[in-house]
Amino acid sequence: MSNAAPIGFGIVGVGMIAAYHARAIRAASEAHHLHLAGVTGLDAESVRSFAAKHDVPFHATDIDALLARPDVQVVCIATPSGAHLEPALKAIAAGKHVIIEKPIEITVQRADELIAAARARGVQLSAIFQARYGAGARLVKQTLDSGRLGRLSLASAYVKWHRKPEYYRGWKGTLALDGGGAVMNQAIHAVNLLHWFAGMPTEVHGRTTRVVHQGIEAEDTACASFRFPSGALGVLEATTAAFPGWERRIELCGEFGSIALEDDRIVRWDFANEQPDDEAIRARAAQQQAASGAGAPDQINFDGHQRQIVEMADAIRSGVPLPTPVEEARNTVALVCALYESARTGLPVQLSGR
Repeated sequence: MSNAAPIGFGIVGVGMIAAYHARAIRAASEAHHLHLAGVTGLDAESVRSFAAKHDVPFHATDIDALLARPDVQVVCIATPSGAHLEPALKAIAAGKHVIIEKPIEITVQRADELIAAARARGVQLSAIFQARYGAGARLVKQTLDSGRLGRLSLASAYVKWHRKPEYYRGWKGTLALDGGGAVMNQAIHAVNLLHWFAGMPTEVHGRTTRVVHQGIEAEDTACASFRFPSGALGVLEATTAAFPGWERRIELCGEFGSIALEDDRIVRWDFANEQPDDEAIRARAAQQQAASGAGAPDQINFDGHQRQIVEMADAIRSGVPLPTPVEEARNTVALVCALYESARTGLPVQLSGR
């Protein structure tokens, strides 16, 4: 594909997260020659309203009508988590590249089916994990990979968020469509960051409970311990029952240094041997404003979505694979599901990533 040729996007789903995809595509449209060509969903009035609000030229309740359009090269799947597989498979079969909102699906088997289908059809497949695209997270990853922390001893995540009861009046918190609760939906970004930073854990031992949101099927609170390939240990604490909701926090501790990341803001940057840029890194972080979903799901920004969408467009134009393999999203689901299995049996679960 020519670098000058525009790339058209379609969106399946018209809920809150679909609006983030729409705004991200629109924001990248001029600089990267993208356009939002169409949208589809189940409810005709909701689809019409979404199309009008986001200036989408085509809308329909029939996904096949969207997939038949030659001006749609990429399809963004923004349906409920447990309803990603079917529309994504249809888009793949139609030869479209696919971006799926997190999680890629709610079971490893369904994730593997998507990956196999995309590979067989020769299309690009990506799952949104926007936390990896922040400047803070990328600096942390670069520093870890450089070996500056030395041997990692602890890698832990804390997601102490708050959701009002009305948040769960729908598919959220159901096992069939959400696949879980505070871990699968809210803490999954922290889980994804943890295994990006420290490697895929070899063992997880988890517990889940419902403390406040008694009307849902899934957990509103969970804890887990991890063993990482390096021998490092770590924990996860996750809840949607902590008022008013604190920023997601990742802590990484090693023999020569330790880092703490709140959302994408570096709040601790401590090393035995200081380097010239360290004080500037701490000063920049002190001036950053958080854009957190800790207290409400609509408080995040769409910057990470935009970066992933542009990454997809660049991969299509260059004909090279995406820099982040979709298996990373699959492994995140595998880790969450292993935590749930451990909580169900009361036993630790052994893992092996791809």
